[in-house]
Amino acid sequence: MAEQTISDEDWDSRDLTGERFEQVVFSDVDLTEATGQGAVFSECVFRRVRFNASTHVTAAFLNCKFVRCSFFDATFTECKVVGGTFEQCEFPLLKVEGGDWSFAGLRDADLRGASFTGVRMREADLTGARCSGATLRDVDLSGATLHRADLSECDLRGSDLTSLDPLDTTIKDAVIDVTQAVLIATALGLRVRDPREEVGKPGRGAAGAR
Repeated sequence: MAEQTISDEDWDSRDLTGERFEQVVFSDVDLTEATGQGAVFSECVFRRVRFNASTHVTAAFLNCKFVRCSFFDATFTECKVVGGTFEQCEFPLLKVEGGDWSFAGLRDADLRGASFTGVRMREADLTGARCSGATLRDVDLSGATLHRADLSECDLRGSDLTSLDPLDTTIKDAVIDVTQAVLIATALGLRVRDPREEVGKPGRGAAGAR
Protein backbone atom coordinates (compact mmCIF):
# COMPACT_ATOMS: atom_id res chain seq x y z
CA MET A 1 0.00 0.00 0.00
CA ALA A 2 1.38 3.39 -1.02
CA GLU A 3 2.65 5.55 1.81
CA GLN A 4 2.85 8.74 -0.27
CA THR A 5 1.68 10.14 -3.61
CA ILE A 6 3.62 12.72 -5.62
CA SER A 7 1.53 14.21 -8.44
CA ASP A 8 1.99 16.81 -11.18
CA GLU A 9 5.50 17.76 -10.05
CA ASP A 10 8.10 19.32 -12.33
CA TRP A 11 11.38 17.60 -11.48
CA ASP A 12 13.03 18.57 -14.76
CA SER A 13 16.85 18.31 -14.39
CA ARG A 14 16.54 17.30 -10.73
CA ASP A 15 19.58 15.70 -9.12
CA LEU A 16 18.36 12.44 -7.58
CA THR A 17 21.73 11.43 -6.14
CA GLY A 18 21.32 9.48 -2.91
CA GLU A 19 17.55 10.00 -2.67
CA ARG A 20 15.41 7.12 -1.36
CA PHE A 21 11.71 6.46 -1.94
CA GLU A 22 9.69 3.51 -0.67
CA GLN A 23 6.10 2.66 -1.66
CA VAL A 24 5.59 6.04 -3.31
CA VAL A 25 3.20 6.65 -6.20
CA PHE A 26 4.56 9.08 -8.79
CA SER A 27 1.78 10.39 -11.04
CA ASP A 28 2.36 12.75 -14.00
CA VAL A 29 5.81 13.71 -12.73
CA ASP A 30 8.29 15.24 -15.19
CA LEU A 31 11.78 13.75 -14.72
CA THR A 32 13.09 15.00 -18.06
CA GLU A 33 16.90 15.32 -17.97
CA ALA A 34 16.99 14.26 -14.32
CA THR A 35 20.36 12.86 -13.24
CA GLY A 36 21.89 11.16 -10.25
CA GLN A 37 23.81 8.27 -8.74
CA GLY A 38 22.67 5.70 -6.24
CA ALA A 39 19.00 6.72 -5.97
CA VAL A 40 16.74 3.97 -4.58
CA PHE A 41 13.08 3.44 -5.45
CA SER A 42 11.54 0.45 -3.69
CA GLU A 43 8.05 -0.87 -4.52
CA CYS A 44 7.11 2.44 -6.14
CA VAL A 45 4.52 3.04 -8.86
CA PHE A 46 5.20 5.41 -11.76
CA ARG A 47 2.17 6.52 -13.79
CA ARG A 48 2.66 8.71 -16.87
CA VAL A 49 6.10 9.75 -15.64
CA ARG A 50 8.48 11.27 -18.20
CA PHE A 51 12.01 9.89 -17.90
CA ASN A 52 13.00 11.51 -21.21
CA ALA A 53 16.75 12.17 -21.61
CA SER A 54 17.30 11.32 -17.93
CA THR A 55 20.53 9.65 -16.77
CA HIS A 56 20.62 7.14 -13.92
CA VAL A 57 23.83 5.61 -12.57
CA THR A 58 23.90 2.75 -10.02
CA ALA A 59 20.25 3.50 -9.18
CA ALA A 60 17.85 0.84 -7.92
CA PHE A 61 14.21 0.46 -8.98
CA LEU A 62 13.22 -2.59 -6.97
CA ASN A 63 9.86 -4.27 -7.66
CA CYS A 64 8.53 -1.05 -9.17
CA LYS A 65 5.64 -0.68 -11.60
CA PHE A 66 5.74 1.63 -14.62
CA VAL A 67 2.50 2.48 -16.41
CA ARG A 68 2.41 4.60 -19.59
CA CYS A 69 5.81 6.12 -18.87
CA SER A 70 8.14 7.60 -21.49
CA PHE A 71 11.83 6.64 -21.57
CA PHE A 72 12.83 8.54 -24.71
CA ASP A 73 16.65 8.75 -24.88
CA ALA A 74 16.96 7.75 -21.19
CA THR A 75 20.18 6.09 -19.99
CA PHE A 76 20.49 3.52 -17.20
CA THR A 77 24.07 2.57 -16.27
CA GLU A 78 24.73 -0.29 -13.82
CA CYS A 79 21.22 0.05 -12.40
CA LYS A 80 19.03 -2.56 -10.71
CA VAL A 81 15.50 -2.84 -12.09
CA VAL A 82 14.85 -6.27 -10.60
CA GLY A 83 11.20 -7.31 -10.68
CA GLY A 84 10.07 -4.14 -12.45
CA THR A 85 6.94 -4.34 -14.60
CA PHE A 86 6.26 -2.10 -17.59
CA GLU A 87 2.82 -1.52 -19.08
CA GLN A 88 2.21 0.54 -22.22
CA CYS A 89 5.52 2.38 -21.87
CA GLU A 90 7.56 4.03 -24.64
CA PHE A 91 11.27 3.22 -25.01
CA PRO A 92 12.63 4.99 -28.13
CA LEU A 93 16.44 5.36 -27.97
CA LEU A 94 16.58 3.84 -24.46
CA LYS A 95 20.14 2.88 -23.50
CA VAL A 96 20.84 0.33 -20.76
CA GLU A 97 24.46 -0.45 -19.96
CA GLY A 98 25.22 -3.13 -17.37
CA GLY A 99 23.14 -3.71 -14.28
CA ASP A 100 20.47 -6.22 -13.35
CA TRP A 101 17.00 -6.31 -14.92
CA SER A 102 16.22 -9.88 -13.87
CA PHE A 103 12.54 -10.83 -13.58
CA ALA A 104 11.57 -7.60 -15.36
CA GLY A 105 8.12 -7.72 -16.95
CA LEU A 106 8.40 -6.36 -20.49
CA ARG A 107 5.49 -8.26 -21.97
CA ASP A 108 4.43 -6.78 -25.34
CA ALA A 109 6.90 -3.91 -24.85
CA ASP A 110 7.92 -1.88 -27.90
CA LEU A 111 11.73 -1.96 -27.63
CA ARG A 112 12.47 -1.20 -31.28
CA GLY A 113 15.71 0.75 -31.43
CA ALA A 114 16.50 0.33 -27.73
CA SER A 115 19.96 -0.81 -26.63
CA PHE A 116 20.79 -3.28 -23.83
CA THR A 117 24.49 -4.06 -23.38
CA GLY A 118 26.02 -6.31 -20.72
CA VAL A 119 22.75 -6.48 -18.81
CA ARG A 120 21.55 -9.33 -16.63
CA MET A 121 17.96 -10.15 -17.65
CA ARG A 122 17.51 -13.61 -16.17
CA GLU A 123 13.91 -14.85 -16.28
CA ALA A 124 12.70 -11.56 -17.73
CA ASP A 125 9.30 -11.74 -19.44
CA LEU A 126 9.69 -10.61 -23.05
CA THR A 127 6.57 -12.35 -24.31
CA GLY A 128 5.43 -10.63 -27.49
CA ALA A 129 8.07 -7.91 -27.13
CA ARG A 130 8.83 -5.99 -30.32
CA CYS A 131 12.60 -5.72 -30.44
CA SER A 132 13.15 -5.32 -34.19
CA GLY A 133 16.40 -3.47 -34.79
CA ALA A 134 17.27 -3.37 -31.10
CA THR A 135 20.69 -4.11 -29.62
CA LEU A 136 20.88 -6.96 -27.09
CA ARG A 137 24.64 -7.49 -26.83
CA ASP A 138 26.20 -9.68 -24.11
CA VAL A 139 22.84 -9.92 -22.30
CA ASP A 140 22.13 -12.77 -19.88
CA LEU A 141 18.71 -13.96 -21.06
CA SER A 142 18.88 -17.33 -19.35
CA GLY A 143 15.41 -18.45 -18.32
CA ALA A 144 13.83 -15.48 -20.09
CA THR A 145 10.42 -15.91 -21.72
CA LEU A 146 10.72 -15.09 -25.43
CA HIS A 147 7.40 -16.51 -26.63
CA ARG A 148 6.26 -14.64 -29.76
CA ALA A 149 9.02 -12.02 -29.34
CA ASP A 150 10.21 -10.26 -32.50
CA LEU A 151 14.01 -10.22 -32.53
CA SER A 152 14.33 -9.57 -36.26
CA GLU A 153 17.36 -7.46 -37.23
CA CYS A 154 18.53 -7.49 -33.58
CA ASP A 155 22.20 -7.52 -32.69
CA LEU A 156 22.24 -10.50 -30.32
CA ARG A 157 25.95 -11.28 -30.28
CA GLY A 158 27.30 -12.59 -27.01
CA SER A 159 23.87 -12.98 -25.39
CA ASP A 160 22.60 -16.14 -23.71
CA LEU A 161 19.97 -17.54 -26.09
CA THR A 162 19.42 -20.90 -24.41
CA SER A 163 15.76 -19.96 -23.80
CA LEU A 164 15.13 -19.06 -27.43
CA ASP A 165 12.88 -21.31 -29.51
CA PRO A 166 13.65 -20.41 -33.16
CA LEU A 167 10.25 -21.78 -34.21
CA ASP A 168 8.39 -19.56 -31.75
CA THR A 169 10.46 -16.37 -31.98
CA THR A 170 11.03 -14.15 -35.01
CA ILE A 171 14.77 -13.93 -35.68
CA LYS A 172 14.93 -13.02 -39.37
CA ASP A 173 18.08 -11.01 -40.22
CA ALA A 174 19.23 -11.00 -36.58
CA VAL A 175 23.01 -10.76 -36.08
CA ILE A 176 24.46 -13.65 -34.06
CA ASP A 177 27.88 -15.14 -33.37
CA VAL A 178 29.18 -18.61 -34.27
CA THR A 179 28.37 -20.13 -30.87
CA GLN A 180 24.80 -18.89 -31.07
CA ALA A 181 24.49 -20.20 -34.62
CA VAL A 182 25.38 -23.69 -33.43
CA LEU A 183 22.89 -23.40 -30.55
CA ILE A 184 20.05 -22.35 -32.87
CA ALA A 185 20.91 -24.99 -35.45
CA THR A 186 20.84 -27.66 -32.74
CA ALA A 187 17.46 -26.37 -31.51
CA LEU A 188 16.18 -26.83 -35.06
CA GLY A 189 17.28 -30.46 -34.98
CA LEU A 190 20.33 -30.00 -37.21
CA ARG A 191 23.65 -31.72 -36.60
CA VAL A 192 26.61 -29.36 -36.74
CA ARG A 193 29.88 -30.98 -37.83
CA ASP A 194 33.32 -29.93 -38.97
CA PRO A 195 33.37 -29.95 -42.80
CA ARG A 196 36.30 -32.39 -42.71
CA GLU A 197 34.48 -34.82 -40.45
CA GLU A 198 32.82 -37.89 -41.96
CA VAL A 199 29.18 -38.06 -40.90
CA GLY A 200 27.26 -41.31 -40.69
CA LYS A 201 23.56 -41.65 -41.24
CA PRO A 202 21.36 -40.91 -38.19
CA GLY A 203 20.50 -43.97 -36.15
CA ARG A 204 23.35 -46.14 -37.40
CA GLY A 205 25.12 -47.70 -34.50
CA ALA A 206 27.71 -50.44 -34.21
CA ALA A 207 25.18 -53.07 -35.29
CA GLY A 208 24.25 -51.16 -38.42
CA ALA A 209 27.88 -50.75 -39.40
CA ARG A 210 28.48 -54.50 -39.70
